[in-house]
Amino acid sequence: MPDTLFERQTLLQQLQDQPVWDLLVIGGGATGLGVALDGISRGYKTLLLEQVDYAKGTSSRSTKLVHGGVRYLAQGDVALVREALYERGLLLKNAPHLVKNQDFIIPNYEWWGGPFYTVGLKMYDLLAGKLSLGASVHLSKQETLERLRNLKSEGLKGGVLYHDGQFDDARLAINLAQTAIELGGTLLNHFEVRGLLKDVLKDAQGKIAGVVAADQETGIIYDLHAKAVVNATGIFVDDILQMDKPGGKKLVRPSQGVHIVLDKSFLPGDDALMIPKTDDGRVLFAVPWHNRVVVGTTDTPLKEYSQEPQALEEEIEFILRTAGRYLARAPKRSDALSVFAGLRPLAATEGGGEKTQEISRSHKILVSDAGLITITGGKWTTYRRMGQDTVDKAIALGKLPAAESQTAHLPIHGAQATPDRSNHLYVYGTDQPALLDLIAKHPALGEKLDDTLEFLKAEVVWAARYEMARTVEDVLARRVRVLFLDARAAIRVAPEVAALLAQELGHDAAWQQEQITAFRQVAQHYLLENQEVPVKEEV
Repeated sequence: MPDTLFERQTLLQQLQDQPVWDLLVIGGGATGLGVALDGISRGYKTLLLEQVDYAKGTSSRSTKLVHGGVRYLAQGDVALVREALYERGLLLKNAPHLVKNQDFIIPNYEWWGGPFYTVGLKMYDLLAGKLSLGASVHLSKQETLERLRNLKSEGLKGGVLYHDGQFDDARLAINLAQTAIELGGTLLNHFEVRGLLKDVLKDAQGKIAGVVAADQETGIIYDLHAKAVVNATGIFVDDILQMDKPGGKKLVRPSQGVHIVLDKSFLPGDDALMIPKTDDGRVLFAVPWHNRVVVGTTDTPLKEYSQEPQALEEEIEFILRTAGRYLARAPKRSDALSVFAGLRPLAATEGGGEKTQEISRSHKILVSDAGLITITGGKWTTYRRMGQDTVDKAIALGKLPAAESQTAHLPIHGAQATPDRSNHLYVYGTDQPALLDLIAKHPALGEKLDDTLEFLKAEVVWAARYEMARTVEDVLARRVRVLFLDARAAIRVAPEVAALLAQELGHDAAWQQEQITAFRQVAQHYLLENQEVPVKEEV
């Protein structure tokens, strides 16, 4: 790939070269990236601005599943499940280096569990149609215990095996950004939208004509004009809506989902565990991920939101308690390698009393009087369809000329089949040979960041050169995922990463120290100790 394609200076120059954009997207999470890529696939001049980093918020904090949603089927939302299963199939084809077919097992401790879940999951299989990942089957008690070796055997009747998708969320976000740039889009992280431009000449109230944005690194302010502006900022959509119409009713009701990361020994083998019924009405997953196990999630309404949400004590206890009911070796607080929380941008309900787990995860698109297009809701699995629907809306409004979406069968950067995932570098897909070539030319970069980690120094350099990483957090949270896998290890290697980044990006020792300090502050949120408790909303 061209060395300059992903350089910040190259992308900044494109701001100067394009006086009016066809499509301007605010937000670099799954939704915004989906909108931007869809617009670019149709040939529109597209700009995306992200105030921190791609997938900084909710999009890096998922349960790592590409799924139709078994529990949505139980709630009767067949249309959402069918759409998600279709998109799951497309993602497996378009990003096979990051998405895989994962076996899940539901253990049954009641006599009726086997028949009940087998019938339900057969419907799940049927809805997937030609894009099915495999048929669900009933397992005997012995088969279930052989596959889930840390499962409690007392009272176990058997199990039901079904298939769903599993992926690396933040890595997919980075690859989507790379794909968009390779197709001619302009995407900039660490670039904050601070206001909206309005054209009062055409309309007394003022129609949206662009944004005012600041480069977070230089402080330079830009007036950026566009025919269509999309607010795809997830949990922060109300902040942008307030710029358009101060004092307007809030659109989003934040709901928090927490996950605990454990050592692989708590779920040896390749199968994931799905607990179908918990105290709060949700399902609970334990999913193998990068030689660790991700356990979650919760669904807790919050009054406030932030870029670094923190797990409530009751959420931690809920996950540990529920997992302990099913695992012979129950996890304790001291076993948590990392704890992360994400906020779902659920559409606010009229009465405000509806349980968050019952609010539909379908996405919604709204258009303000000034023409600002806002998309909210949805989930990672349906990001592509969300992008397509949003651009279709811009076309229907007359903001863009008609053109067909091309993303359904568009390979995502790095796409290649990866049957062997024993080497962690598999996530780089087609980039892996070039990364290995970098190591061959600079053998010192082949060294590990830490004796306890598999990640290499070369990956830090690669992240800076080709994956638009600008900070230590960008690297350790969303490029190599150490913060999510082992928070203490991430704190330990931060100085090494800062030194490598400083050399690559041309920063001095003072910058390195600032980065180390800032990262350590963020990493504290991923440890169980020293947490402040956010405010829970009574429902």
